[in-house]
Amino acid sequence: MIHTFTLEGLTLQTGDVLCTMNGKPDILPGEFWRLVGRLVPGDVDHVALYLGPGGQCAEAGARGVILFGLSGDKWDSEAMAIQRGLLFDELIGAAYPLEGRGYLPEEQSSIRQEVADFCLAQVGKPYNLNFLEPEREEAYYCSQLVYKAYLRQGVNLNTGLSIESLPGANRIIYPQEIWSGCAHKEIERHRLAAAP
Repeated sequence: MIHTFTLEGLTLQTGDVLCTMNGKPDILPGEFWRLVGRLVPGDVDHVALYLGPGGQCAEAGARGVILFGLSGDKWDSEAMAIQRGLLFDELIGAAYPLEGRGYLPEEQSSIRQEVADFCLAQVGKPYNLNFLEPEREEAYYCSQLVYKAYLRQGVNLNTGLSIESLPGANRIIYPQEIWSGCAHKEIERHRLAAAP
């Protein structure tokens, strides 16, 4: 079943991708995650998949692949910290991997359901620390989980983004690739904060 949810003014459907920036100012664990985020190219450091019903999402993080629930219609990483393994981040917006790809509504529904089913089947698998091996299926990092879920449906989210000083880095699936390579929408408060 395809679910719909509204978060920070964004309309989400099963299979849409929440894109965040690691860190949260003014709290020590948040500052730690902000430092981790600086190792990743781009503004988007982390991604999670909206599944539904309600605010149910899947992500690959420090605790491996987990399900977590959004706490209402506002992104509140502090309220979700325990269930997410003390991950503190700020919502930038949502990426819509199927938008603009020419799929009929019934095709989109089928893909969304398959993406959700794939992610649910991965829950409990460990975190993949070997970012250069995104084809692994026994462990996942955040953007690899999204990439693999969509790749099985014929949608390749690897744009080839790379870090020049790291050989083979174009094999890494970066969260920024999912944001930049898909139709996306920023939340209002992030747009206001980013404005000059």
